[in-house]
Formats: sequence, structure tokens, C-alpha cells
Amino acid sequence: MTNEIVRGFWKNLHKPIFVLAPMHDVTDAAFRNIIAKYGKPDVFYTEFASTEALMSEKGHDKVMHYLKFSEAEHPIVAQVFGSKSEKFYETTKLVASLGFDGIDINMGCPEKNAVRGGSCAGLFHTPEIAKDLILACKQGASEYAAEHGTAEIPVSIKIRIGDTKVDWENWIAKLLEAQPAAIAIHLRTRKEMSKVDAHWEEMPKIVKFINEHTTAENRPVILGNGDVQNLEQAQKLIDETNCDGVMLGRAIFGNPWLFSNRGDRTSAAAPSLEERLNVLLEHTKLYEEYFSGTKAFDVMKRHFKAYVAGFDGAAELRAQMFETKSASELESVINKFRNSHPETLA
Repeated sequence: MTNEIVRGFWKNLHKPIFVLAPMHDVTDAAFRNIIAKYGKPDVFYTEFASTEALMSEKGHDKVMHYLKFSEAEHPIVAQVFGSKSEKFYETTKLVASLGFDGIDINMGCPEKNAVRGGSCAGLFHTPEIAKDLILACKQGASEYAAEHGTAEIPVSIKIRIGDTKVDWENWIAKLLEAQPAAIAIHLRTRKEMSKVDAHWEEMPKIVKFINEHTTAENRPVILGNGDVQNLEQAQKLIDETNCDGVMLGRAIFGNPWLFSNRGDRTSAAAPSLEERLNVLLEHTKLYEEYFSGTKAFDVMKRHFKAYVAGFDGAAELRAQMFETKSASELESVINKFRNSHPETLA
């Protein structure tokens, strides 16, 4: 297996780096397309897809929608999960063939079934296997590039800082042996999930540790993740911790402007209610176009509350929106609101 670091697109990014965190059934292809239009981050990640399913005859077609993306999203990284190196090797070749700019291994999701199966955050207990998964991806990327005369895609990872307690030194040291191109660090343990504040006080220690255990030639890009609400806060954390960039997640709900000046809510006026309703409708129509017959319309509804909040009549409008079953029904509800509440939209 190859163990040389391949940086790919990561080496061309200007620091600080602002990245959209992958969130299952949230940052799907429809939402990412909207985000690319209104406030594009430096890097997109897909939702995570199972390597087992991608490489199985029965599961392949059912999960391929997770790897759907548009040209507007480059650079985009395919995030995958699993526990078997041969599946990662095969999946990396598939990802490369689809035109992705990189592949990322999810080693941080705390979902119980994934952890029980030895994947995602469960890999914390098997660091040697985690290292082998990185090397398997690098091998697949190297072979695909050699076979097709293309550039080799880089391999990155997303981790947490421990299992039941903050305990990252041996974990990160083992992962660094495989020389990933980038490492995104969610600053909570698996047990903590998102129930406590992210431990940003750990980030300067982690950066120092990685710098001491790597050289300029094999040091990965270091991204911090957890509780970041806007670009101003992200920049402050980068300055304080010396990491290379920040991955923002939940702050994107209802706010595809997040990675623009308007999105961080500090340096420019926030989008008007009329704009929010227009983009919500655009988002919903695109979701229906992309996923009709594949994903339930109700999945889209988790965005409604985020787009529609903070004004008189918001609760009533949301209640009506939650009753809809299609984009056309949603449009009728929004138009009715516009006609009956012109003062709210003024």
C-alpha cells in the first residue's frame, strides 16, 4: 500500500479554509446546490454513504443518491463510512470515477448501529484498522490514477477527540502514520455527541501535537469543528488555535448565505423574509426534482423551521407548511401568506 501524502486540491486552497460539514439528510445535493449559489464554502462534503452498500449489488442503487453532486460544488469530497479495507479500496475507485475531488472517511459519527458495527466513531477502539482504511483508500486512488491517467484524489478523515472522555493523543498519532491529506476534528467525544460545548481549548494542543509529529512535507490540513455560528467566529477560532480552517455545520440550517458576508450576520444585512421564502421555495423545488421517488418529501421539512422564524405569524405559517406534501402545495401556502401579510414582507 502507498503511504505518500497526496494533497490534491487541498494544497491550492487559500487559508483560512471554511468548509461545510457533512450532515446526513441535511447537506444533500439539493441543499448544497443552493448553498453553492448563495454562499459557497471553500470545500463541500457529501452526506456519508456506506462502503458496504456502495459495493453491494443490492445496496448500490439505493445509496448512490448520496454521491449525487453538481459541477457548481467543486471542490467536493465524497464522505464514506465502513470498517472493511477492501470495501474502501473499491469505493475509492468508484469515487474517483465519478469526478470527486477527494474522499473522506467518517470516523466520528456517534450513531449507535454504526459504532456497534465497528465503523464511524467505533473505529476509535481499533486505530490500526482505522489506519488501514486510510491506506486502502490511498491505494485505490493511486491505482485508479495510474490506470486512467488522472490526478490522484486525496484522502481525508473526520474524527472526534475521544470515546467516553477526551483522549486523542494515541488516536491521532496512529492516524498520522497513514498520512491523510486533511483531518477534520469534531471537538467532542462520542459520548458527548452534541450535548455539551465543543472543547475548543483542546485545539491548540492538537495543532501543536500534529506539528511536532509531522514535517512540512507530510503535515495534513487541520480543520476544527463544533459550535461555530458564523465566519467571524470561525476566523477568531483560527487565530486563537492556529488551525488551518473551520468546518461549520448546524449554522447552515435555513442560512445558505452562511459562507457569504450576508450569511455570517455580522458584516452585512441579513436576508429579508421575502428572500428567505423565495430561497426556501427554490430549495424545495430542487429537492423534489432531485429526489422525487427516492427520498420522502417530509425529509425536506426539517428545513422549514430554520427558514421561517423570527417574525409575526411565523408559527402559523410553519404549521401550514408542515401540512404540505409537495413543492406546489408549499408554493400555494407561501403565496397565500404573502397576500394576507403584506406588512410583514415590507
